[in-house]
Amino acid sequence: MSDTPFGFGLPPEEPDDGDEGKKKDQESGGGQGPANPFGFGGLPGAGGFGGPGGPGADNPLAAMFGSLNPTDLGAAFQQLGQMLSYEGGPVNWDMAKQIARQTVSQGTSDGTKDASVGPAERTAVEEAVRLADLWLDDATSLPSGAGSAVAWSRAEWVEATLPAWKELVDPVAERVGTAMGDVLPEEMQAMAGPLIGMMRSMGGAMFGTQIGQAVGVLAGEVVGSTDIGLPLGPVGKAALLPANVEAFGKDLGVPGDEVRLYLALREAAHQRLFAHVPWLRSHLYGAVDGYARGIKVDTAKLEDVVGQFDPQNPEQLQDALQQGMFQPEDTPEQKAALARLETALALVEGWVDAVVHAAAKPRLSSADALRETLRRRRASGGPAEQTFATLIGLELRPRRLRDASRLWASLTDARGVDGRDGLWAHPDMLPTASDLDDPDGFVHREQLDFSELDKMLGEAAENPDLKKPDLEKKDDSEDDTE
Repeated sequence: MSDTPFGFGLPPEEPDDGDEGKKKDQESGGGQGPANPFGFGGLPGAGGFGGPGGPGADNPLAAMFGSLNPTDLGAAFQQLGQMLSYEGGPVNWDMAKQIARQTVSQGTSDGTKDASVGPAERTAVEEAVRLADLWLDDATSLPSGAGSAVAWSRAEWVEATLPAWKELVDPVAERVGTAMGDVLPEEMQAMAGPLIGMMRSMGGAMFGTQIGQAVGVLAGEVVGSTDIGLPLGPVGKAALLPANVEAFGKDLGVPGDEVRLYLALREAAHQRLFAHVPWLRSHLYGAVDGYARGIKVDTAKLEDVVGQFDPQNPEQLQDALQQGMFQPEDTPEQKAALARLETALALVEGWVDAVVHAAAKPRLSSADALRETLRRRRASGGPAEQTFATLIGLELRPRRLRDASRLWASLTDARGVDGRDGLWAHPDMLPTASDLDDPDGFVHREQLDFSELDKMLGEAAENPDLKKPDLEKKDDSEDDTE
C-alpha cells in the first residue's frame, strides 16, 4: 500500500542535471513522494509552467506570473482559463489526454522517443500473436480471444486505454468532488455555489493533470494491453508495443524474436481469459470499485481548505492538499475488499503464468528465464502497479502470483486442462485466499457444478412459462389423489 495514495508527485520529464539527474531520479523511486501530491508538473503549452526543470515544477500557479516570459504568458492564461471553466465530470479527461500525449512525445528517461510503428514491426507482432495462439491451443481449453493483433506506438496505447482508466479512476475522483460540496452547511451552499464550482473545476484539472502524467509515463514502460492484470484495451485486440518490447528484452541476453513471442503468449492468454469468461472483467472492476468506496476524505481538513479558500490565490488549494487528505478506511469491509481484489488478480495472473509456461517450456529455450523475469517485475511493483497506487492508493500487484500459479499447475495434473479451465465457469467455483494456503485440499475437493443451474436460470428468464406444465402436472396429480 502506498504511503501517499494520492501523492501525485511524478517527476519532471527532464531533470536539470541531464543524465546524472535521471540516474538519481530513478534511484529515488521515480520521484513520487508526499511533497507534491497535486503538483501540476508538465502542463502543455506553457513553457516553464511546471515544465522540465522549470521554476514552476513545484508550485506552477505561483510561478505563472513570476517566471514566465511574455511569449508564454498568453498560454498560461489560456491554461488557467481551461482549468477554471471546466464543467465536466470529476476528472478533466481532455486535459489528461493532452498531457499524456505530451509526456509521451518527450520520451522516456533513457532517452528513447516514441515513433510510429512501421509495417515490418506490425507484421512481426501479428505473426507472433498468431503463433502464440497456436501454441496456446494445446495448453488451454479456452479458444482464441484475439480477433486481431495490433502493434501500438506509445501514443496509440494512450488513446486506446484512456476509456479504461476513466472507468477505474472516476469513482474515486467523484468522492473528492462530492466531499468538496458537502463540507459547507446546507444554507451556505447556495451562496457559495460559484466558489464550490471553481474548486471542483480545479479538482478536475488536478486529477486530469496527474492522471495524464501517470498514463504518459506508463506508456513508456508497458509491453501490451494487460500488464496490470486488467483489460485496458478494446475487447478482442491483442496488442504489443514494439518499442517497449525491445527495451524490455535489451539486457536479458535473449533473442528479440523469443522475447516478442513470449510476451505475445501472455497477451494472447489474457485475451482468451477475458473473452471467454464474461463475468471476469466486471468482477475485477467491481473489486476495484469496492475497495475505492472505502477510501475516505478527511472532511475536517477539507473544511479548513474551503473555509480559507481565496479565489485570487488558487495555489492555496494545492498547498493545503500537500499533507494528504485521502486514506483507506481500516475496516473489516475494506480489508475484505482488498483481499478479494488481490486474490482475483493473483488467480488471473497465476493462470496466465501457468498456461504460458506450459505452452512455452517445450518450445522456447529461454522460457524459464523470461518467466522469472516477468514474475519479479510483477512482484517488485513495476511501473504499472506504482502508477495505479498513485492514482487511487491501491497497488494492483498479485502478491500471491507464485501460489496461484502452483495451484493452477496442480489442478492441471489432477483434473486435466478441461477440468482446470472449467473452474472459470462461475466465480463461486474459483479458489479463495484460504485455498491458496492449502492448494492440495482445494485440488482434491469435490467442486460444485454451476453450469446446469446457470442454464436453467437462463432458460427460465427467456421463457417465463417454462415451468407451467410442471405445475399443471402437479395439480392433476393432487386432484387424482383426492
